[in-house]
Amino acid sequence: MKKIFIYPPNSLILTDLVERFGHKPLTLQTVIGKLVKNPEIDSPPMNITDEEPKKGLKYAAIEVPSGVRGRMALIGPLIEEAEAAIIMEDTPISFGCIGCQRTNELTLYLIRRKGVPTIKVRYPKNEKEAEIVVNKIIHFLKTLE
Repeated sequence: MKKIFIYPPNSLILTDLVERFGHKPLTLQTVIGKLVKNPEIDSPPMNITDEEPKKGLKYAAIEVPSGVRGRMALIGPLIEEAEAAIIMEDTPISFGCIGCQRTNELTLYLIRRKGVPTIKVRYPKNEKEAEIVVNKIIHFLKTLE
């Protein structure tokens, strides 16, 4: 079983596919779920502690917008944990959280720099393309076993 980073990092479709083939998806839902359920956190709906902004500084300089650092505080540790990655390109905004371009660029850079096995696929525009994308991802996941 490999730990697979998924991009966009909250894609339920990719998460399900990774789990079906016996791997562990590394997703924002898992990280955020822990923060939301943590009784130690006193500031809902922010659900952060003083440590989260500090964690973000590991991945983005102080001059980078705080939103990028905040996102990277969650995404960065997932990338560090990753043993492989699935990147879905040209996705619509509703497919996953891809609204912050600076975070996207930094995330993809860190994945490339890590050098883990990675598959890049384009978001399918029709049923035939969707079938091809799923088959490519399945083949990739099987080669990791």
